[in-house]
Amino acid sequence: MDLLIIRALLFAAIVVSGYYVHPFGSNLPLTLIFSAALGLIILLAEMRIRMLSLKTLLGAAAGSILGIIGASLISLVVARMNFLHPQTETFIQILILILMTYVGLVSGANKGEYLDLSNLGGIFSEGVSRKSAKVLDTSVIIDGRVADICKTGFLEGTLVVPHFVLRELQQIADSADSAKRNRGRRGLDVLEKIKSVPGVAVQIVEKDYPDVKEVDLKLIELAKEMAAKIVTNDFNLNKVSQLRGVDVLNINELANALKPVVLPGETMKVFILKEGKEYNQGVAYLDDGTMVVVDNARRMIGKTIATQVTSVLQTTAGKMIFGRFPEESENSAGAAAMRGPERRSYEKSPLVNRVGIEDDKERIKGR
Repeated sequence: MDLLIIRALLFAAIVVSGYYVHPFGSNLPLTLIFSAALGLIILLAEMRIRMLSLKTLLGAAAGSILGIIGASLISLVVARMNFLHPQTETFIQILILILMTYVGLVSGANKGEYLDLSNLGGIFSEGVSRKSAKVLDTSVIIDGRVADICKTGFLEGTLVVPHFVLRELQQIADSADSAKRNRGRRGLDVLEKIKSVPGVAVQIVEKDYPDVKEVDLKLIELAKEMAAKIVTNDFNLNKVSQLRGVDVLNINELANALKPVVLPGETMKVFILKEGKEYNQGVAYLDDGTMVVVDNARRMIGKTIATQVTSVLQTTAGKMIFGRFPEESENSAGAAAMRGPERRSYEKSPLVNRVGIEDDKERIKGR
């Protein structure tokens, strides 16, 4: 809103200045039209410049200066050509000045990304800190785990939240679907939680790319311009960003890396939640969401059992653990053979669930 007021004041100042200066004499309509057109051109140029990076602006300025210097030297040569008409000579000098300035500006803007501003120090040292900036994706904000990671201090630098991401969160929070509405509100609450974490800097960037429609592509363009990394848990955005040369911090990959290592042959206790896809399989989930597929466990749905790990499958989407629950005949034979100390060791064995222990105790007492 403040920016719109400033632009309106600038436009009014240009029109009023043209009215009082009278660049076209007494022709007031032409003066007002020219002043209004000049004000619009200046405002459009300002909007375009705001979209450019500091390196591009410095490259364009340096290129323009070199172009003007080159045009001045060429104009000296043209001035020594006495066979030219004075008006022709002036026209050629103006044409050379415009051409050289334009060529220098375009060339400098295109090559501006090769400038290393960190070597200049001072206010240009911002280029070093911007490399540690992290751009947050909509999905990772809704996920919420990034707030817990910020509390641990593992995310350094500035967390950048683009304005188009905030707009998408607001649209989700205003959705007619209750599930989407809750997810959007959760994302807004997570942002508030991140901003309250001590030592974490959150920056709202209003930069937008009207030519780019998809939010994921806008994130990639912003990360490339800021030399930043994207924080996400979106598998597709992860792959596209890597193809576009943008570094990505994937929360899911971090979670997989922190999961405890489970080796074949080890024993673990799981709660069988539902039936598996294959015959006589049961499916369980660990606290971190890892799926555990257990053979011979279909009859144990709704119970906690101890299973022996047979194999572990690691994928980009996560980890799957495959285990095996002993057959009922194996359990019965093992229970019948127990006496004295063997009984106590059996009760402490992690391979038997609580329900099975109580049943075996009753069978042993009856003998």
